[in-house]
Amino acid sequence: MRDKDILWPTDFSETASHALAYAVEMANFYKVGLRILHVVDQPIADASYQLLIVTPEELAQSMEKAAAESMHRLLAQLNTELRVETVIRRGDPVEVIVDEAETADIGMIVLASHGRSGFAHFLNTNVSEEIANRAKCPVLVVK
Repeated sequence: MRDKDILWPTDFSETASHALAYAVEMANFYKVGLRILHVVDQPIADASYQLLIVTPEELAQSMEKAAAESMHRLLAQLNTELRVETVIRRGDPVEVIVDEAETADIGMIVLASHGRSGFAHFLNTNVSEEIANRAKCPVLVVK
């Protein structure tokens, strides 16, 4: 872990930004790089609904473009000497984050918890909890 990059998955939310401070601190402490990952959910559509004016592929490309713009704004605000890589992927967030950690040989994942509890926790998939359970590397979940 001590010589491998830190993975910080982000959805560009305020909660995710809070976890960035921890990811940068860990990367500075271990003198490793920071890999920033954003996952775009693959849109799905049923032809019988015919609600989309654009195709799912066009929608996904638009979402990727918006993510790239958000990533550029984030990098402009990030004041660090760390080696920083950015990645935008498509798919299920849990699957993509766990796969990215394995294939990129990540030493630690630092991600935000959305802090759901009670009934909301029961109804919604807790991405951070699932990642923590499935990842092979250490995971720091920041509230």
